[in-house]
Amino acid sequence: QVQLVESGGGSVQAGGSLRLSCAASGRSLSNYTMGWFRQAPGKEREFVTAISWTGGSTYYAGSVKGRFTISRDNAKNTVYLQMNRLKPEDTAVYYCTAAGRMLSILVVGGGNYWGQGTQVTVSS
Repeated sequence: QVQLVESGGGSVQAGGSLRLSCAASGRSLSNYTMGWFRQAPGKEREFVTAISWTGGSTYYAGSVKGRFTISRDNAKNTVYLQMNRLKPEDTAVYYCTAAGRMLSILVVGGGNYWGQGTQVTVSS
């Protein structure tokens, strides 16, 4: 079992920054590909970013590329999402997910485990 807990969400003005964290317990995150998804009210859940087991490969949705950065610290069993130059359209609940392989995130649409989500609100 892997338990994931997101934190770091909040309210910020457009152009500001937030740093989300996803802390894991139960198993080491070094065994998992990690990703972030988000969902706004009335919209489909969408892929944001993913990172490989060692952090050597990353993927980003076009809407966040150049503004968001995913990273991981396996020693701390934590994955991060640094969000810069935030826009109102970034407003959503952000979820982290853990998968046994990258394909589960990029193609299937999610991993084996999910966090409870953290709210990000960006005002104009």
